[in-house]
Amino acid sequence: MRERDMTVIPSGRRMEQAAVNALRTLLQSHDHVVEEISGQNDYGEDLYVTFADAGRVTNDVIKVQVKGGVSWRRSYGYAVPVRQHSETWANGNVPVFCVVFDPDTEQLYWANATKQLRVGGQKGRRPRTIRLSGTSVLDASTLADFVNEARAYVGGYRGRNAVLSHLGEMAGVVFDRSDHVLHWVNEFDEQLIFWQRPGESHATLLHSDLDWDPIPITPSGLLLPGAWAQGLDFGRDFPEELRRSSPIPVISGVILNMPEALWLASCFSTTERFRRGVEVPR
Repeated sequence: MRERDMTVIPSGRRMEQAAVNALRTLLQSHDHVVEEISGQNDYGEDLYVTFADAGRVTNDVIKVQVKGGVSWRRSYGYAVPVRQHSETWANGNVPVFCVVFDPDTEQLYWANATKQLRVGGQKGRRPRTIRLSGTSVLDASTLADFVNEARAYVGGYRGRNAVLSHLGEMAGVVFDRSDHVLHWVNEFDEQLIFWQRPGESHATLLHSDLDWDPIPITPSGLLLPGAWAQGLDFGRDFPEELRRSSPIPVISGVILNMPEALWLASCFSTTERFRRGVEVPR
C-alpha cells in the first residue's frame, strides 16, 4: 500500500483524546464514574460524569466538553467556543462543564458552561465562548472543591432548589437552601425578590428596575401611608406624623407603589419567625 493511501490520524484528535484521558484518569482515581460519549456524535459533550461520595455512587451527573491544546489559550486563561450548542448547554436536563488540557503545563482547567450561558441569557446576551480562568486548575488538590461545586449546581436543578438557582442567576446572587426567598412581578413586568436569611435582623430587596442592587430592608423601615398603616407594625423608623400624612410608600429610600408595598408587608409577616429575637427596635 502506498503511503499516500494510508489513513492519517489528525494531530488534533490525538490531543483531544489525551485531554479526555487526563480528565478520566483524575476522576476515576477518586472513584467517580466516567462514561465516554461516542466521538461519532458531535453533540458538544465528550463525557458523562457520575459523582461518588465516600465510595458510593450518587445521583449527581454532569456532562463535560473536553478540549486539548494550546490553541484554546487566551489572555485570561482559556476559551471554549459555544457554536451551535448554546441552547442544549444552557437548558438541557444535565448541566455541562468545559475542561481544557494544556499540554505545555500538563494541567486541566474547568468552567461551568451552563451557568455562564444561563447568567448571560438573563442579561440578554449569551456568550459565544465559555471562559476558563487560568486559576481554575483541576488536579488532585482541587478536585474536592470542583466536585462540591458541581454537585451543588446539579442539586439546583431539582425541585425548589431549581427555582432558587433560576432566581439567583437572574439577580446575580447565590441563595442558600435555608433562605426564605419570595418572588413577585409587578404590573410593569419588573421583578422583585424578597430575601430573608434565617437569624438576620433584616431582609434584602432585589429589584430588576434597580439593577438588582441588594437593599437591606426591615419592617420598621417600611412606610405605609395613611390608613394603610393603621394597626400594622410597620414604619417605626418614621415619625408618627409622617406615617399619618405620607402620600407614598417608601422603604430604605426606595419609592414604591402600593401593590409593591403591600407585597413587602406580606413578605415581612410571612418571615417574621426568621427574624424573631434578632431585630432591635428603634
